[in-house]
Amino acid sequence: MKDDRKQVYFAKLIDLLNKFSKILLVGADNVGSNHMQSIRRNLRGKAEILMGKNTMIRKAIKGQLSKNPQLECLLPHIAGNVGFVFTNEDLKEIRDQIKNDTLSAPARVGSIAPVDVFIPAGNTTLDPAQTSFMQALNVATRINKGVIEILNTVHLIKKGEKVGGSESTLLQKLEIKPFFYGLLPVMVYQGGNIFNPDLLDITDDQILAKFSLGVQRLAALSLQTHIPSAAAVPHYFAHAYQNIVAISIATDYTFERVASLKQLLSDPEALAAAAAAASSSAPETKEVTKEEKAPVQEEKKEAPPPEEEDDDAGFGGLFD
Repeated sequence: MKDDRKQVYFAKLIDLLNKFSKILLVGADNVGSNHMQSIRRNLRGKAEILMGKNTMIRKAIKGQLSKNPQLECLLPHIAGNVGFVFTNEDLKEIRDQIKNDTLSAPARVGSIAPVDVFIPAGNTTLDPAQTSFMQALNVATRINKGVIEILNTVHLIKKGEKVGGSESTLLQKLEIKPFFYGLLPVMVYQGGNIFNPDLLDITDDQILAKFSLGVQRLAALSLQTHIPSAAAVPHYFAHAYQNIVAISIATDYTFERVASLKQLLSDPEALAAAAAAASSSAPETKEVTKEEKAPVQEEKKEAPPPEEEDDDAGFGGLFD
């Protein structure tokens, strides 16, 4: 009977490996059976979840390496309480849905804190009899309107630390459930490659921007060092075309693309009209500046110079 169950599990795992091209490895610590069933229902039609013993998973994958050797990169990551989420949909959407499907949980004694736990400042629902308990945890308090008031925000538990009995009791008294548990994405398998789930946040625009920047740098390096490369080919053609146009303008040689330019340069009136059209299409910033400065200039003209009042330097009555 036990062997039959193993064979059924092996057959199901092999079928999923052949059916789906994308796999999300997830950690399932502190996830209850009811919570797992809820996650399965939410992913129905988009993905399938398969949990199992690591030894059985490794054995099934090793049996498929002859047909699909790319699966070997999964073996080092099958450790701890992990499971598989098989899908052909967008991995980012599946990852985000799994991360959002969490349940709050109390801080149990002896559990490892997945996040930092803070107690906010302010009034609590605790009566003054609990003051000694708060003092034992070095929490500054005072009595305010018949209840205990926490004076400052308290960093009660640090991430990665074990939850102690006093901390767990205090959080229960304050009715705080600081932890959220669910399936935790660990690694992503796609196309024979395995990588961190954070890479799913990289967009196509970011990839194109990085690629374009690399091409620009390669082209600049090629032009500066005079080492030919495919990235610099467009610049070679552009420079060559500029040289041909310059030679055509300086000589009697012409061709179709430069004929209109040479005709424009040979006709001063047409060239002036083209320059005027170009300047008129530009924003008229100069006129606005003059209008803004005009009142200031008028005020300066109206103000009399200080030297005009004393032209005779104080000797006006001596020569009358």
